[in-house]
Amino acid sequence: MNRTDQQPLGSPFSAATTADEVTAGLDLSGRNAVVTGGYSGLGLETTRALAAAGARVVVPARRPDAARAALADVPGDTEVVPMDLADPGTVRAAAAHLREALPRLDLLMAVAGVMATPERRVGPGWESQLATNHFGHFVLACELYPLLAAAPGGARVVVNSSAGHTLTGIRWHDPHFRTGYDKWAAYGQSKTANVLFAVHLDALGREDGVRAFPLHPGKIITGLQREMALQEQIDLGWVDAHGNVVGEGFKSASQGAATGLWAATSPLLADRGGVYLEDCEIAAVSAPGTPMDDGGVRAYAVDPEGAARLWELSVAATGAGPLGS
Repeated sequence: MNRTDQQPLGSPFSAATTADEVTAGLDLSGRNAVVTGGYSGLGLETTRALAAAGARVVVPARRPDAARAALADVPGDTEVVPMDLADPGTVRAAAAHLREALPRLDLLMAVAGVMATPERRVGPGWESQLATNHFGHFVLACELYPLLAAAPGGARVVVNSSAGHTLTGIRWHDPHFRTGYDKWAAYGQSKTANVLFAVHLDALGREDGVRAFPLHPGKIITGLQREMALQEQIDLGWVDAHGNVVGEGFKSASQGAATGLWAATSPLLADRGGVYLEDCEIAAVSAPGTPMDDGGVRAYAVDPEGAARLWELSVAATGAGPLGS
């Protein structure tokens, strides 16, 4: 992967495209998908669209009872598996169950995440946003890699990042904020980690037919904002005093799920991977200092050397890997 790969393809879709429009006419019968966070917000829309197209969808969930209730009215083949992304032990247990239950995995959709949370430590003192948004998905992908490599038509891993990656690169000197916590910097770092993870996973997996795509789903008010005070969201210009969305450029949950579904299914992306997507298209590289809402991906987030370095850091932290083991 290099920066020249970040060139638009001429997708027929746009920022306004919905999940149903992306999957219209698709037959995913016989395909297996795992969707983290697949029972709320963008994840629920993703699960709904994949199941409607005939896929079997497994939803790992920190709150399995809530997940089953949310999926009760979703037509199609869905299953809930207990898992907490912030707890690698539960991630490995969920993956072990899936390796027993599934012959292969065609799609891994890393949709779940947290944003702008108060300072928390999990595991051996990890910063919780990096742990949840990145380490959890890293371990899950490594543990499920044999199933991904077994997909006869090739598999795709889709990783939800955010325009928030523009806030900061990886803080190599202090990734766990031992010297002062900033919730937005921690979020931004975790979203940069999502991109770098997908870039290197794609580099490692392409010979096995495993391709990975990081993306920005767009601006959407979902449960992701649950730990932000209403007044903070008002001050940011996102919502009014009643919590109604008033900010410009916001998408519906269905529109927010569309880019991930496009990444998972578009024939335009065959033989491609490791490219950052937004609005159902490959994004351009954005210059340093470009406003977040102007779109694009920062060069540091798609840098192959940075991606390899983060992979090594993640292996050392979690003990996951090597792939296929």
